[in-house]
Amino acid sequence: MSRQIVNTAGAPRAIGPYSQAVIVPAGRLLFCSGQIPLDPHTGEMVGAGDVRAQATRVLENLGAVLAAGGASFGAVVKTTIFLADLQDFGAVNEIYGRFFPTNPPARATVQAAGLPKGALVEIEAIATVDG
Repeated sequence: MSRQIVNTAGAPRAIGPYSQAVIVPAGRLLFCSGQIPLDPHTGEMVGAGDVRAQATRVLENLGAVLAAGGASFGAVVKTTIFLADLQDFGAVNEIYGRFFPTNPPARATVQAAGLPKGALVEIEAIATVDG
């Protein structure tokens, strides 16, 4: 099975041995790696201590990866949200809902013992791609 690697300057470069996203031909699925709140231009963390600001940046980064892979938020079928503190669930839901206003994807939310670079939130996604 061949696969296509997706990379975009619109989201931060991978900080480890992984791709921003991968498209597989079976069903034309786009698997997006978890995004954390790094500014794609500076590589610096945004919104220190502010989970709403971090969630917004994370979803903006995810949107850039989706677009680079030929998808959009409307094509997302599954997400996983990782939170440093599950007490931030409501605040992240508020921001998340702005990006998925209708027919949101299936989702899991978990608390993680730690996230890369000390992020408060990380979100990964699976989307369908036309073509």
